[in-house]
Amino acid sequence: MKIVFLDVNTIGDDIDLSAFDKLGEVVKYDHSTAEEALKRTKEADVVITNKVKINAASIGDADNLKLVCVTATGTDNLDKAYLESRHIGWRNVAGYSTNSVAQHTFTLLFYLLTKARYYDDYVKDEHYLSSKSFTHLDEKFTELNGKTWGIIGLGAIGRKVADIAKAFGCRVVYYSTSGANNNPDYEQVDFKTLLTNSDIISIHAPLTDATLNLIDKEALTKMKSSAILLNVGRGPIINEQDLANALNAGEIAAAGLDVLTIEPMHIDNPLRLIKDSRKLYITPHTAWASVESRTRLIELVRNNIVAYFE
Repeated sequence: MKIVFLDVNTIGDDIDLSAFDKLGEVVKYDHSTAEEALKRTKEADVVITNKVKINAASIGDADNLKLVCVTATGTDNLDKAYLESRHIGWRNVAGYSTNSVAQHTFTLLFYLLTKARYYDDYVKDEHYLSSKSFTHLDEKFTELNGKTWGIIGLGAIGRKVADIAKAFGCRVVYYSTSGANNNPDYEQVDFKTLLTNSDIISIHAPLTDATLNLIDKEALTKMKSSAILLNVGRGPIINEQDLANALNAGEIAAAGLDVLTIEPMHIDNPLRLIKDSRKLYITPHTAWASVESRTRLIELVRNNIVAYFE
């Protein structure tokens, strides 16, 4: 069996991949364009990818290909109709990053809620050395306890965040983007109610026709001016120009994002121009990527390969 990793760099060089060596010949590439993938997959039995698009342009010459494994939950990069037409199987992974993404959700929140960057800079810029008081309170911050936390997408990650938010004393409400989710532990509300009542809104939904541009100008104007918006779902769920306008106009207090419409960040992204860390905090799609999460991910991918061929 020949196994080809098309973008192994997305996993990180600290994760042990030696378990795949027991399955056959393993070839790893840090990154691959579609043109490079077309050549590199030609003799592959299994292709492993994170972000490389899998379609006729990238695997059209892979006559031996039997399975495509995605090192992620989302499968937006797979042309499933093409794979089916060629009787090529595909597998993704789920549940590996729940703890990591939930943890990162609160990292985004507390950075913004507690004005962490401002106070860190205050000390490191040595203003505290000349302070006449033992404390410094120029940037006001509030407690999480007693606030309403609105969750968009109450899947495994959304439920984990809900449980933690509840432990902090939040009232948790949620909106089901598919309409199929019904969780008796938390109050389900319509989209407008979630927008108007929530102090914090976190997005944990997949990208679908129903969620594309879900948070646009109309939605943002319904939110509280004191609200904090968090997105650890998919970038295109938020209209980035509308968000930039809302942040600049003070229509919402702040936004914390781990995902963007185009990744890496494009030079034309309007959020690039917002430098005030009290209003905007962006991390480079790292919420999923704790060491433990990536280790689980690789174990699941290997198990998918073994199970498929058994």
